[in-house]
Amino acid sequence: MAENLKRINKYLSEVGYCSRREADKLIDAGRVTINGKVPEMGTKISTDDVVAVDGKVIENTKASFTYLAFNKPVGIVCTTDTRVEKDNIIDYINYHKRIFPIGRLDKPSEGLILLTDDGDIVNKILRASNNHDKEYIVTVDKPISQTFIERMSQGVPILDTVTKKCEVEKLDTFTFKIILTQGLNRQIRRMCEYLNYEVQTLKRTRIMNIKLDVPVGTHRPLTQEELSTLKALLESSTKTFQPKTRPRRSQ
Repeated sequence: MAENLKRINKYLSEVGYCSRREADKLIDAGRVTINGKVPEMGTKISTDDVVAVDGKVIENTKASFTYLAFNKPVGIVCTTDTRVEKDNIIDYINYHKRIFPIGRLDKPSEGLILLTDDGDIVNKILRASNNHDKEYIVTVDKPISQTFIERMSQGVPILDTVTKKCEVEKLDTFTFKIILTQGLNRQIRRMCEYLNYEVQTLKRTRIMNIKLDVPVGTHRPLTQEELSTLKALLESSTKTFQPKTRPRRSQ
């Protein structure tokens, strides 16, 4: 029977309730029970155990996973905590089953964010978050100089570190494109601030092989081709990259 045992956070992830990281928070808060009792972190369960969150039994009833590409509007917060934040992404999309965002996009920012009920792919993307491309289009408050482009691309000291080298391209007087392989908290905004520029608009247009191609406020399912390529990229990156710490919030 030992082969049927799995950690409670993995179970909640696999059935699509939340990511493993969110599951750990629920367990730590005492909101999860196994057979009516609050478990310790790392507790393993069998197929006969009854798991509940806030008293509601969680069952693996879904036939397949959902993967969405969503064009987040400015003002929407990427959180699953609908009790605290009224302008949250979950209520905005109002999808017919429980899904959660992969990573974050700041409230003042807009653009591409992925949502799913597949906890395993969430973990793989977050583990690889410092090893894959995310593309942004940014407008700033004053004309962009060649010095600005060069310094942004070479790395800027923020948050007690220096950002990794990245691709930066001037698109017009006030607009540039930047491709990051990091997910530091408000990274682009902080980089610009260090160089005495202020971000006016920030839009994420691509995550790895997934491109933004739907109007603001709308979403679409990932194609089978997109999903297959994404999973292949993740398998490659997780084999070669082992982060020392958990990734911080992205833009």
